[in-house]
Amino acid sequence: MKTLFVSYRVTDLDRSLGFYTALGYAELGRVEGGDGARLVILKFPDEPVASLELVHRLGDGPVDVGSGFDHLAIQVERLATTLETLTEAGLRPGPVQYPGGPHGPKTSWLTDPDGYRIELVEWPSGHPGGITAADFA
Repeated sequence: MKTLFVSYRVTDLDRSLGFYTALGYAELGRVEGGDGARLVILKFPDEPVASLELVHRLGDGPVDVGSGFDHLAIQVERLATTLETLTEAGLRPGPVQYPGGPHGPKTSWLTDPDGYRIELVEWPSGHPGGITAADFA
């Protein structure tokens, strides 16, 4: 088994698409459902497959993220460059943090138009692309 993608329900599909394309996602495809429901499938340009789905259901009203969902983590090559690009695109990433100390990953947070939190992560040089069992040894 493997995780295919994360799916977010969004209040305003165009606004969310603007945010996620500014973040670097590219549209892979769309599905028009019954009752005005629309799905947009996204991926990063270097990814071979989809990683995010935005779901808009016309009659559902505003999204309430609630307290059960915490965040989406996205790996970036160079956090400083990413933050500069996002700021130029009108997004508002937070300051750089070092949650594992000065030799650990660098992170920054931002929030999408519906309140979903996103953690941007730059791994230290030589670290595998993601969390592995070695991180807990």
